[in-house]
Amino acid sequence: MKKTLLFSFFFILILGNTQAQEVKTPSHWPDAFSSGDQGKMHVQGMALDKKNGFIYLSFTDRLIKMDLSGRTVGSVSGFIGHLGDLDFNDEDGKIYGSLEYKNDAIGKGIKKTLGKEENAGVNGFYIAIFEGSKIIRENMNAETEDLLRTVYLAEVVQDYEAEVAVGDNFILHRFACSGIDGLTFAPSIGSSNLDKKYLYVAYGIYGDLERDDNDHQVILKYDVSNWSKYVKQLSQDKLHTSGPKKPKGKYFIKTGNTRYGIQNLAYDSHTGNLFAAVYKGNKTQFPNYDLFVIDGHQKPINSRISSDNKKIKVKTLSLLQAGSKDLDTGIRGWHIKWGATGLQPLGDGLFYISQNGKNDEGLQRTTLYKYRWVGDSQNAFVRDN
Repeated sequence: MKKTLLFSFFFILILGNTQAQEVKTPSHWPDAFSSGDQGKMHVQGMALDKKNGFIYLSFTDRLIKMDLSGRTVGSVSGFIGHLGDLDFNDEDGKIYGSLEYKNDAIGKGIKKTLGKEENAGVNGFYIAIFEGSKIIRENMNAETEDLLRTVYLAEVVQDYEAEVAVGDNFILHRFACSGIDGLTFAPSIGSSNLDKKYLYVAYGIYGDLERDDNDHQVILKYDVSNWSKYVKQLSQDKLHTSGPKKPKGKYFIKTGNTRYGIQNLAYDSHTGNLFAAVYKGNKTQFPNYDLFVIDGHQKPINSRISSDNKKIKVKTLSLLQAGSKDLDTGIRGWHIKWGATGLQPLGDGLFYISQNGKNDEGLQRTTLYKYRWVGDSQNAFVRDN
């Protein structure tokens, strides 16, 4: 009798653990999901923990953790930098986000909104790595509580601080780098090995109409499997410089200029492609699409682009041969109102797309709606009902 009861106990325990580890399929996720009113700064991106059923949202100076019922489980605040796009790493169960500290218009705007004093400071671009299981209450402190580590990206700082020749002038920011924003985990582009995932991080790109070296998106590739030797706790008064000296790869995509580059970058395992949502540019010689899809099946190509008044050798990626095609440039993409503040594949061709707004008091919020990927000449997505 005791053996039977003991067996039953372990069976229930094993069954319970199996159910707890069940990956949430697209049908599990709500058709629409509201963040509720948050702070004064808008949503930047999202990450989904599909195994445990949590949604993480970045609102520039804070990270919000919510369950599928719409309940706020916890949040991380205290950032005086720009917390951007997010993604969930299935390998280590952590949330990765882009984090910027700089003193350009974006950095000054954040400090002004937060009521912080401006100072010369130093520039720092980081990957923020959150342990979601430790986010258990609201307004946990980003610096003092043991739930966040950061890794410094030297390559970004070097390009951001570099001075380059553009025509007869010398201008700051190689490749018009304004920092980083969109990021995602994806297999090596063009490879048949889909098991090994790398972190892809997109530059912000200044939308300067007077320069001609800012018409490509720039994406860095990192192997995070050895990052334990780099991670440091965040100290915003004394920014650290612990991180890889170089990325594993650096890629360029001809899209025409955009305002602040790729805002949301998302790998979709259903299609094998990378989706890049942007704030469209203003150069009239380009189609100025809002969404580009990078063909994940095409290997990088050896190419030359213009930088610092000379041609340099680079690796370029290919845009998917779908969507609207601009006859003058050959660039393909889609015009779409939403996506730059959140674009997240769910699987089976379904995506969450953020539709952000604010209430009468100016508090920011977003609603995530389910869309289905179509990818025809007119529509990138249609609402999934």
